[in-house]
Amino acid sequence: MRLTICKFSIGLQPMNEQTSLRKLLVLHGPALESSGILEFLREHFTVETVGEIDHALELIRDREFDAVLSDTADFLPLERGIVTQQAGAVLDTIGDGVCLVGANGELSWANRRAREFPPSVLDPLRRDCKGIYEEFAAESGASSDQARRFSLMPGDGTYYEVICSPVRDSQGLLRQVAAIVVNATTQRRQQLKLNAIDQAGREIVRLDYEALSNRDASQRLGLIEERIIRYSREVLDYQHFALLLLDQQANRLELLVTEGLNDTPVHRELFAGTEGNGISGYVAATGRSYICTDVRKDPHYLPGMNNARSSLTVPLRFHDKIVGVLNVESDRLNAFSEEDRQFAEIFANYVAMALNILDLLICERYSAHTQAGGSISAELAGPLNDIITEATELMEDYIGHDDIRARLSDLIDHACQARQSVQQIADGTQVIHGDEKPVKQDPLLWGKRVLVADDEKVLAETVRDVLVQYGCCVDLSLDGRGAIDLIAANHYDLVVSDIKMPGATGYDVFHAARSKDPQTRVILMTAFGYDPNHSVVRANQDGLSSVLFKPFKVKQLLAECRSALAPAE
Repeated sequence: MRLTICKFSIGLQPMNEQTSLRKLLVLHGPALESSGILEFLREHFTVETVGEIDHALELIRDREFDAVLSDTADFLPLERGIVTQQAGAVLDTIGDGVCLVGANGELSWANRRAREFPPSVLDPLRRDCKGIYEEFAAESGASSDQARRFSLMPGDGTYYEVICSPVRDSQGLLRQVAAIVVNATTQRRQQLKLNAIDQAGREIVRLDYEALSNRDASQRLGLIEERIIRYSREVLDYQHFALLLLDQQANRLELLVTEGLNDTPVHRELFAGTEGNGISGYVAATGRSYICTDVRKDPHYLPGMNNARSSLTVPLRFHDKIVGVLNVESDRLNAFSEEDRQFAEIFANYVAMALNILDLLICERYSAHTQAGGSISAELAGPLNDIITEATELMEDYIGHDDIRARLSDLIDHACQARQSVQQIADGTQVIHGDEKPVKQDPLLWGKRVLVADDEKVLAETVRDVLVQYGCCVDLSLDGRGAIDLIAANHYDLVVSDIKMPGATGYDVFHAARSKDPQTRVILMTAFGYDPNHSVVRANQDGLSSVLFKPFKVKQLLAECRSALAPAE
């Protein structure tokens, strides 16, 4: 409402008929009554008259006027009253509570929002403001007028931030405390969720020695998977999601973790590309998050969840490099907001960090074992050679003592085996022979067709030679692509494949074998748990028989092969 406040002293000029003033409120007094002004105004305008300032302020608050006219003596009080009233109207329209609290905690004034606060908010507000009033009263100097801040948590899930300032008169005496009360419940909940996401992320990346020392590579990756699923459900309330890793060489997205989706994403081949590879491929290619408000209208969407209506996909980013995507789906339309996107991106960064840390730990463990094995081999080579040399010389001294020569011969054989075993451990790629003797008619192995794939020729040939002794018919491949070609051309009962090979990964070999014949059993091999593409976790989801961690003994190899080929109970 725009008001023109006019004051009358003496004289009155005729008013133009074109004036924009139509409805007037007149605070009349003796001067107006005697001058004939009121009669003049009534001839040209719609006039309402009042005799008291308070009545005038009440009408101004409740009704519309073009101007307010008063005697000169009433002008300043009326002007101040209108300004105060308009300030109160402004305070009543803002969304935050504003109030004045006295020395005894009494609420002397409050805007509409503050008056709506329940007793569970007002009572502690008045109590705390009274305490702050006492602090202001006891202090002096410039710091005494610095605002005080505190929070209110009534216990109903709401949260309020309060800012208190002193109200002093012209003499500097403290009269009241002014409080601004902001409902920060939404911001508080966001902060609590951020804290929860941060804590969950820290748990995911907390791969300490205790958690890893007694777990092999498959179990360690399984630990990550379990944590991702648990915190996705508990913290972010994701019930349907998939985690896909980007194979940098093939530019292909590989499914690592899936929860609550149908089987379609498991068998779909996706690449990092903006066309024809779904929203996940688009996000992997662009590095930009994507909110799909309605899957039925989005050209990028590819089915992933039964009855899906909307989805959220964010990149897994590590050191500004896209390493995968996190895709979340919902059965509700427009289920994801910008806030959800931000939360998902934070969580995805922690997941990327955890996967990277796990890879580094595996690589470090591989390097550490190789270095340690090499050191042990170097340290033991001299003493073992000395034992062999001295035992050989002693045999020359005991010609004719067959029992002593036989014992010395056994000693030489054991020392040679020890030297070979230490070297095999240092290499990390050899099969360690034990005492098990070949059984020509092994009921589980005899006549089985087996493919052995490993780019380490010595290991591949050693595994072949062992299995051949037990009646297996064995083919060899020294790279992943060759193994896949052999699988396409032949039927195999069992495939034993290394995880990391030129041409294709162990998971690629596994997938080729299972795609051709779901009954084909597959065993993957890895050197000290090295599995950069997470082949073990992905293959475990599709029925991997077992994993052999190099170096392994012949007994272990045979046990895993027999277990894989044993009839299902």
